[in-house]
Amino acid sequence: MLMSEPTPSFSLIGQPWIPVLDLAGRRRLTSLPELFAQAAELRAVAGDLPTQTSAILRLLLAVLHRAVGGPEDERAWQDLWRQPGLPAGDIASYLDEYRDRFDLLHPVTPFYQVAGLRTQKQNDVFGLQRFIADVPNNAPYLTTRLGPGLERLTLAEAAVWLVHCQAYDTSGIKSGAVGDDRVSGGKGYPIGPASGGSLGLIYLEGRTLRETLLLNLVPLDSAYLQQDPERDSPVWERDPHGPAEEGERERGPHGVLNLYTWQSRRIRLFGDQTGITGAMIANGDRIAWTNLHRQEPMSGWRRSPNQEKKLGLPVVYLPGLHDHTRALWRGLDRLLPARAEKPGADAPARRPPAVSQWLARLRIKGLIDDRYRVTTRAVGVVYGNNMSVVDEIYHDGLTMTVQAFDPAGPLTTTIVDGAADAEAAVKVLRGLAANLCRAGGGYGDRSEDPPAIAADRAAELAYAELDVLFRQWLAGLGPADDPTQARIQWQTQVRRCVWSLGSNLVEWSGPQAWAGRYVDSEKKKHLSSPLADRFFRDAMRRALPLATTLATPSASQEVPA
Repeated sequence: MLMSEPTPSFSLIGQPWIPVLDLAGRRRLTSLPELFAQAAELRAVAGDLPTQTSAILRLLLAVLHRAVGGPEDERAWQDLWRQPGLPAGDIASYLDEYRDRFDLLHPVTPFYQVAGLRTQKQNDVFGLQRFIADVPNNAPYLTTRLGPGLERLTLAEAAVWLVHCQAYDTSGIKSGAVGDDRVSGGKGYPIGPASGGSLGLIYLEGRTLRETLLLNLVPLDSAYLQQDPERDSPVWERDPHGPAEEGERERGPHGVLNLYTWQSRRIRLFGDQTGITGAMIANGDRIAWTNLHRQEPMSGWRRSPNQEKKLGLPVVYLPGLHDHTRALWRGLDRLLPARAEKPGADAPARRPPAVSQWLARLRIKGLIDDRYRVTTRAVGVVYGNNMSVVDEIYHDGLTMTVQAFDPAGPLTTTIVDGAADAEAAVKVLRGLAANLCRAGGGYGDRSEDPPAIAADRAAELAYAELDVLFRQWLAGLGPADDPTQARIQWQTQVRRCVWSLGSNLVEWSGPQAWAGRYVDSEKKKHLSSPLADRFFRDAMRRALPLATTLATPSASQEVPA
């Protein structure tokens, strides 16, 4: 009698696949139960890309939410925070209940996939280019996976990329799955990027992975979130998907559990126990982000007058994407909670992420120590060519005291004003660079604008130096610091930095700029580097008034700090 071949299996519960860093900085792989059991001894999830890390974190949060029953309220959350570890036994029992749904190679319910997904061409098997985000399809210019490394993925690697694909897959034409009524001519036409790609994702990072998970675990009764407990559930608790899109009533989203495990694509991996060699990716469930600010906690939101007019709604909020050209600290007012809205006031133009509001609540209620410091992580994707390729991945982080999240606290105002101080000083420096260019005769033709180019380059230099200074200043602020003195200290640092850069610009402007020239057709306005220098000094005093108590030599005389 012939023995049958064992059924291929790769359990995400029994096998290590999640990349993590321990507290000593060593990188290794863990299984799901191991990660939760050891979370207090781990530093963070450590994906190859920031988007991998954030996608896995959302999956972990969905598991934790369900295993601990929410938590139901602030008291239950505080009980979790006070424990030395996570309730590993409860989490392991929960995972074991859905063990079959966490098998990457399961013949009926493969994890995050659709069993038997196929196109009209029965033998359609696609390469891994479409599956791996760091290999733009047909344009693999910058990648570490060319050659043999792209022919096969280990099962652990494939699991990570599968979670990533459901969160950040590009838009564009997909495989036309049999059974999907949206398919036309054998093709699945674009429905937009995967769910995470439409968010300016924000999450809070603590000293350990345990703290990170709990800081982002917003209780069910929170005023910042709205969900339907009867219908909100992660994908593994629901009936397996087929190739077609779920109906709007069924798919929701009904809350964070739907959103954290949203199936943006219908995927089928091809391979065996030795690895994955191909992937089929078809369109999954679309998501309309209009006014989901009470359901999605890990993104800021912006008000959209255009959509209000188009949809005929009084207020429409859409996710606020990160500006990949700006450091995170330059948009702190969008990140930190604002003061409570006055009754009858117009809806604000922006809303901060619910996780920021939740941290503010923890601080105000005294559920977390005033001396605690948290790192705010921002992750986003810049798509190109009609959102069909990944152009850039945005990632930034800021470490600050939890007092910064108290909207009524003076330290919050100081921090936001400090970022505005830097912007004001850079604006003055831009004016100096443009004036020096004009004084030296830099006008150019219609195809270019030398003064504007000079201003942009000066601003780049300033932001590069101020970026380091601001992060150091912000990380050093604590509950014992006087907000007024902290602001004076910061303006003084900004002044020294920008003054030094301005001094160099004046010195480098040359004899032509020193002699100057008339900069208008009627020859009534003469501009030279000494005049530009004086304008600069006067403007700097106005921009940074708290720093003017110090001696203020001319830019051409001051020694760079």
